[in-house]
Amino acid sequence: MKTYEHVFEKITSSEALFRAWDEFKRSKRMKEDVLAFEKELESNIFCLQRDLKAKRYKHGPYTDFYIQDPKLRHIYKASVRDRVLHHAMFAALNPIFEPTYIPNSFSCRVGKGTHKGIEVLTNMLRAVSKNGTQPCYALKCDIRKFFDSIDHDILLGILERRIVDPDTRWLIREIIESYQAAGLRERERERERESKNAPRKGLPIGNLTSQLFANVYMNECDQFVKHDLHIKHYVRYTDDFLIVDNDPAKLEMLLEPIRNFLRERLKLELHPDKVEIRRYSKGVDFLGYVAFPHFRLLRKKTEKRMLRKLSHIIADYKRDSVTKERAEASLNSYLGMLSHADAYRLQERLKNNFWIQIES
Repeated sequence: MKTYEHVFEKITSSEALFRAWDEFKRSKRMKEDVLAFEKELESNIFCLQRDLKAKRYKHGPYTDFYIQDPKLRHIYKASVRDRVLHHAMFAALNPIFEPTYIPNSFSCRVGKGTHKGIEVLTNMLRAVSKNGTQPCYALKCDIRKFFDSIDHDILLGILERRIVDPDTRWLIREIIESYQAAGLRERERERERESKNAPRKGLPIGNLTSQLFANVYMNECDQFVKHDLHIKHYVRYTDDFLIVDNDPAKLEMLLEPIRNFLRERLKLELHPDKVEIRRYSKGVDFLGYVAFPHFRLLRKKTEKRMLRKLSHIIADYKRDSVTKERAEASLNSYLGMLSHADAYRLQERLKNNFWIQIES
């Protein structure tokens, strides 16, 4: 296994931090906290650099809010200073771990994403079913409270197998341990604080580094499925994964070794209500789409969420909160999403409704 030294300089050099700022500020420049940071940009960047090199750096507190995406999610937002550092860390660490991932892992990777994921799954289903002429099934699994369940010690152990630079290890620990799992109730948190051996768990949904660490963590599961269980038709996006086969009994038998691996190696649990075996002819739900043998639909919940968000954008336009160009860009984004499904009628309805309301 290849190991890496001298990573710290790649994160903390002035060139790396200014590049991280350029990457971070895209589409955020008009936000109040970003404008305030940019006003004293050089001073802020060089202060961050000095604190990092002197090991004085401490990750700041988070602000939190909820989004509906489509389920209610608790998002934790770090300060601009910390988020710039997250981008610098991602830029230095991601190239180290990217080559270790399997091709069919699609979350937070260049050239991957949701649309590529559903395309690969569709091709997989067609190949296994021989274009819908043979029985075909998909085992769909989801991990319960994934981000809140990631064990810090296990994650650090995986990262430190490759990162041997002690300064980078210190910084990774500082980032990971800046957060405690939001899903714990206050009483449970008290018990954890009182226990010296309490497991440290959780990564904040919202940090760019959390997306990287989630991929590193779940890559352990990917490698187990591909190389220990020898499963060919497997696809994953974050904590949502599927296995495709002609035999539902074989898929049922795979559940136990996967469940045991997740529990024993990664301290994760499959969600009891989100594990199912679906017949391809009945539709396989993945990444907002439902794949059938001869067509693909947008998931109903995704459609409703899209229509709701677009109506809010139209209302904002009528209140002069957003420009016509911004509203039209949102429409085009949703039309792009629909282009990956058999949804001509919905596309036309969306366009007609949008322009009628915009021009009225």
